This record gives sequence, structure tokens and C-alpha cells, in this order.
Amino acid sequence: MSERATREETVDVVWSGSWVAERLGVALEGDGELQELLGLALRRNPKRAHLLVSNVLGKHVPQRPSVVHGAGFELGERVRALLGAREARRAVVLGYAETATGLGHAVADGLRDAPYLHSTRRPVAGVEQAGGFEESHSHATSHLLLPEDRDLLASGGTGADASVLVLVDDEFSTGNTVLNTIRALHALHPRERYVIVALVDMRSAGDRDRLTVFAAEIGARVDLVTRSTGTVALPDGVLERGQALVAAQEAEQAGRAERAERVEKAEKAEGAVEDADSAPVTRVDLDWPAGVPDGGRHGFTPAHRAALEAALPAMADRIAAELGDAAGPAPRHVLVLGFEELMYAPLRLGTALEAALGADAEVRYSTTTRSPVLAVDDPGYAIRTRLVFPAHDDPADGPGDRYAYNVAGAGFDAVVAVVDSTADTPELHAPDGLLARLAEHTGHVLLAVLPSYVPATAAPTGVPGTPTPAPERQEPAVLPEPLRGPDFSSYAPQDVGWLLQDLSDTELEAPTEEREEAIQSGGAHYAESLPVEYQPSAEYQALFTAALEASAARIARAVGTVTETVLAERGPRPVLVSLARAGTPVGVLMRRWAQHRHGLDLPHYAISIVRGRGIDATALRWLAAHHDPADVVFVDGWTGKGAITRELAAAITEFEASGGPAGFDPEISVLADPGGCVRTYGTREDFLIPSACLNSTVSGLISRTVLRADLVGPDDFHGGKFYRELADSDVSGLFLDTIAARFDEVAGQVEAAAKELLAADRAPTWEGWAAVERISEEYGIHDVNLVKPGVGETTRVLLRRVPWKILAKRGAGADLEHIRLLAEQRGVPVEEVDDLPYSCVGLIHPRFTRGATGADGKAVQGA
Repeated sequence: MSERATREETVDVVWSGSWVAERLGVALEGDGELQELLGLALRRNPKRAHLLVSNVLGKHVPQRPSVVHGAGFELGERVRALLGAREARRAVVLGYAETATGLGHAVADGLRDAPYLHSTRRPVAGVEQAGGFEESHSHATSHLLLPEDRDLLASGGTGADASVLVLVDDEFSTGNTVLNTIRALHALHPRERYVIVALVDMRSAGDRDRLTVFAAEIGARVDLVTRSTGTVALPDGVLERGQALVAAQEAEQAGRAERAERVEKAEKAEGAVEDADSAPVTRVDLDWPAGVPDGGRHGFTPAHRAALEAALPAMADRIAAELGDAAGPAPRHVLVLGFEELMYAPLRLGTALEAALGADAEVRYSTTTRSPVLAVDDPGYAIRTRLVFPAHDDPADGPGDRYAYNVAGAGFDAVVAVVDSTADTPELHAPDGLLARLAEHTGHVLLAVLPSYVPATAAPTGVPGTPTPAPERQEPAVLPEPLRGPDFSSYAPQDVGWLLQDLSDTELEAPTEEREEAIQSGGAHYAESLPVEYQPSAEYQALFTAALEASAARIARAVGTVTETVLAERGPRPVLVSLARAGTPVGVLMRRWAQHRHGLDLPHYAISIVRGRGIDATALRWLAAHHDPADVVFVDGWTGKGAITRELAAAITEFEASGGPAGFDPEISVLADPGGCVRTYGTREDFLIPSACLNSTVSGLISRTVLRADLVGPDDFHGGKFYRELADSDVSGLFLDTIAARFDEVAGQVEAAAKELLAADRAPTWEGWAAVERISEEYGIHDVNLVKPGVGETTRVLLRRVPWKILAKRGAGADLEHIRLLAEQRGVPVEEVDDLPYSCVGLIHPRFTRGATGADGKAVQGA
């Protein structure tokens, strides 16, 4: 489709950003097409209240499918012209979930011969992760890369030298996400050229300069192809005024809804109105072509593209026939509605349906989304209406609301909802589910379910590319038994059973600076080696002892509060499973509280979980063989930004999907939740927990856990070391006994605190994640994994990693004395700041090499 025709589809008499512009003074400055491509809306966001809403992306604004596909296809043709036909055939296209999955696929179509892959937030059982990255401005699950062909990212699956990588996003605003991706992938598969593609380039002048510097830094050519260019002009105070405007609009809308509900109830009570009949919901069997993926989650090749193109006309005819069979007049205004990351298949069904129905009908296309946006029914606002419904694909990060915008009130005669089979769940068909919400606003709902593609690598039986049941796992004849003290750990045998294998005789320690370089370069995972155990000086040991005595009552109160909450909600005999090793001292203390106050002898085990690798599946199977999974309560020490909270939820989902026993609740109970990441906690204060001051010498002389392929087999527990040689420095028993001695003293306070918590709204706020994002951007790190918030995580940075600097909340006081001493010993600056939601934050040295921190890895030689 020509650019002029596309413009004609997007022009409105009133610009769909005028409502926001008039009230907040926000302006789009750029070429003449910019306002045709973009509108404005508002959302609740601590960093940016305004939202750029694309008119040609097919996400929030229903648009003709041919316009949406044409926008990406034309960008792909421009990339092909830039590269030349020969290089275009060697290109690989990578799109971003969820917004740009369809756009990236259309760009690949324009390149003609390029394979396509998009990132995903949905873990898939049995598919090994080939990479991943955080999206610094998003609260959603991290992006995963799950190609079926492991060579796809290296050579496009051809086995040749590294090909050109084309990265596609809907807008290029700061460039952080794309540059982080290139940096991570370049470390694994260096290549000479990258092309960044976006509908609009909205970077500031500073961000534009950063791209040039970045290209020189990695030694590669980085090109940018966009349809339109501009900037967003923001007046002073726009964030605060935007937040206030959102709050006022939400309050006004809530009041109107409440009044309307009262009137409706009164009219029903008087018999004046009856419940309206909902539209019928029918299924259509598309006969999706066998072996063709439903999208690019695992890769989409030129051969897949050819097979889909051949099948599209017949599938569109089936949809048209089903619409024509509906009672009443033939629909003239039809919406094809995709589902979150599933954008391309519904889009292409929409383009084929346009051709099938011809001039007799208007076809539009959009998709549901995770993103909450304020709706305002005004022609000068981009999001006129909003449908809210529960998630229906059992997402890895837990249940939540999902949204469909500009569908209600749009006058669609029929809606064709397209989902994959993973999302065809009871929640989809529930009274408050997506289908029911659509049926309230249209005359006919048609449901098309595509088979969720299962890569051959994840389906050892059956036909590759078709859904297959998870194979029954052949359990080993005898699962390993837990390790206990005094043979493994200095804890008493009844305190904890370690679901680990003993690697005490294996040399695993590496110098801190070598580990940091390997981790940041992508050459090694942090769980494949161990840091050298920190040996405290006499001065530091004295600090620990003083801190323990000063905080013992406060910790005892938090231990009692979280234990009473667990007993009330998960009793009467929960099985405590601590996340080794920071959670293990807390698990022991919770067990002691239950025994001291209630006479309960609770089982307690320690289990390994590794960020980016998941939980120990063998340990979960052992637990399921000996206990009811529903009784298992996972325990950790504290939360930072919530990475382990998300990791556990994703790992349990993957475990069950792969055939593991079901019933484990992934919720974590913690002593302290300064990050606002969990609902079961003893306190949300960020204070010094003395068990965070040391490593093994306060955790039963056990190392951090180890996961390495040459040491841990598929039916082995993850590994750990028992540092028997450090027995003279061991204070594990002192820590436990000092806190347990204060249990009676705090019993009354615990009773009151637990009662208050049980009656309160304890929903996670994820404040910690928002703070980490802000700090990552303010300090130019652009990687949330290098920002470690809270006293516990900051201590870990100083003990195990290569610290860059420490941010300390002004006036934090005694809680940070050990932090200041460690920082002084390692030559790390401590910067006091205001408005810090934590007592302190540790920043790992970004872009670390040993030369960046001096020969001994202690003194930072510049930022």
C-alpha cells in the first residue's frame, strides 16, 4: 500500500492527541506525518504520565489490516534496499514483545528471505533459553529468547558467518532496550552490522549521540531505519500534573460508574429493565497449516511464510462463511482481535479477510494488551474506551488484568477473537472473561484458536510443530536424600534438611574481578562458580556483634509476624522450604518460633533457585514425594527488586508444564519486603538484618548454591559447599540463639502486628522495581541487573561483586555502619542521597573489565 493511502487511513479531523496537549502542554515536534501516526493518552506511571499511541501498529487503535501490515512491510523493503539483496538474504529479524511482534514479522516479510524471531514473556517447557534481557521501563516479566534453532541468532540458521541483525520496535524513544539487547547478543555472537527499525524515532539529541558512541564502543556499524522522526516537548512539572489529571479522571469515572450501577439496580428492582442478551459466541475451525508456527516465538522461516501465504485465502473464506451464517444481516463492520504477543497471525487473517469480503465490509484489526491506560471518551484522545478482563493464558508472572481498547462503542457488527491453544482456558470463557466482555459490545463473537507451536526440541514424540502432551517422566529409582548437620552445615540436623549435593571437595572459587568480567561479558553464569569467602576483620566482626544485639528484638518481631501470618493462612502444618542460602536462617527462625509459641515441629528444607536458570526440579520432585505440594511455603530473607519472586513463579509454571507434580504455591514469605514484591512478610522496612552481613559464617557454613552442567546432572540436586575450615569464625548459632532469646519479649507486639496485617491489603506494590528502573537510568547504567537495592543486596555487592558506588539514604545511621566499613576496605565511594526508598543501593560496576577497576579489583579508576 502506498504511503499516501496509508495517510488517508490515519487522518482525523481532530488530532487524537489534542486532549492531552491542551491540558498538559505536551507537544509532538517533527515531520508532517507525526501527528497522523501518533496520538496521546495518559497512564499511571511514576516516570512518564503520557503515552504515545500508534495509529498504524494495530495494538491500541483498530486499523485496516492492510495498513498495519503495509507499514511494517515498507520498512522491511527499505532495509532490503539499504543492505542490498545479498546481505538481506543473510539477515535475521528480531522483534520485541509484546507490542512489536507483528511489526517485526511484517518487516521480515518486506525483507523477503529473512527468518524471524521475537522475544517473549512466556516461558515454554522444554525449550532452552538462548538469551534474554530486561526492559528497563517495564514492570512485566523479562524478555526471553527461545529459538527452536539455536543457530538462528548466530547465523540465521544457515551455519555461515554471523549475519546482519535487524532489531524492530514500535518506537525508538531512548534506545536503552535495543542497545542493551545488542550489547548482550554481541557478546555471544559478534557481528559487523546491526540495523534498528522503528515506526518513529523520538529520541532526544543526547540519545542520538549515544547511538554513535555505542557503535564505536562495540566496533560495529549500527544503522537506523524509521518512518517518521520527532521529539516530545514536555513542559516543567508535566509528570506531576499528568499524575494528578489521571487520578482526577479515574475518580470521576469511578463515581459515574457507581451512580450508573445504582440506577441500573433500582430499575431492575422495579422491573423497568431486563438483562440484555449477549451476542452468541461460536468457534471456527481454520484448519491451520500443519507445522507452521502461530508466530515468531520460536522462529519463523521463509518456508513457514510460503506455507502460511498459501493457506490464508481458504482460512479467510471459512471466517467469512461463518460470519455469513450468523443470524441477522451480514456484518459490515468486522474487528479481528489478536491476543498480546499473538499479533502476526491475526493480522494476516485480517488482510486475507479484507480481500475475501471486499467492498461489502470494513475490516479492522487490533490486539489485547497487558498495558493499563486511562480511557477518555473524547475525539481528541487516543484511547476512547477500555474493556478489562482477567489474563487467560496462565502467565508466568501471575494473574492480572488485561485490556482491549477502542472496541466498546466502536460499532463492530462482529468480532473475530484469535488466540492460541495455550490461551483457550476457562478464564477466556468465564462470565467476566474476554469473550463475555466482547459479547456485550457486538452482535457476534467468533473464536478462532490456533495450535500453540511446540518446537521439535520440546516434543520428543509426535509431529514437530504440533501440540503434544508432556511425556511421562521416568523417575530415578531413588531420589537423593537431604543433607543435614553436622555432616553438612553447622546447623542442628532438625533445623534444616539441605536439598543439595555436597561439592565441598570441588574447587569452585574464583577471584571476584574474574567472575564479574565473565558474568557481564556473557561468558559464564554467576551460579557456575563461587566467590572467595570473605573473611571478616576484627573490626567488622565487632560491628556484626553490635548490630545483632541492637536489632535482635526487631528481627524477632518480624520473624514472629511472618510466621503467624503463614500459620493463619497456610496452616495448620506448613512445610517450610527456604531459598538457599539467604532464606535458610529465616526458615530456621520461623521453625523455632512455631515450636516455641505453638509446640509445632514444622519440617524445614533448603532448596536452590538460580536467577535465569530456575528452581531445582529434582528437589521439587523430592518434596512432592514426601509432602503435599499445597503445604509447601517458600521462604526467603528479603526482597530487593523482586527478581527471585518472578523467577520462582516462572519456574513453578515451567515445572508443572513439563509434567512435574502440580500444587506448589509460588508465593514467597520473607522476613523483610522493602521492595513491595510479596504479600507475606514480617516487615516492609529496609533495615540491617545481621545475617546479610556475612556469607557462610552466618548461614551454617554453606556456600551459595552452584549449578554447572558438568557437576549437576538432570536427576541431581544443585550443588553447595560446606566450609568446615571456617568453623572458628562461625556465628550461625549465635545469630539464631540471640534472636530466639527475644521471642517472649516481642510476643504481644507480634500478635498485634499479625492481626493488623491479616486484615490489611498486602498486595505487592513493586515500588522497588520502579526505584531500580529510575536509578538505572539516572546513573547511566541502563541495566537493572546491576542495581542492587536494600541493605542485604548492597552487602552482597560489596562481598561478592565488583562495586562501582554505594548510594546511602541521608541519615540512615547505624544500619549502614558495616556498609561504610566494607566500602572503605574496597575503595568504593559512598554517595548520600535524598528521596531513596531504601536505606541504601549498591551499584555494580557497569561494563566491567579488570582494567576498569585496577589490578587488584578494589579501586575504581573512574566512572
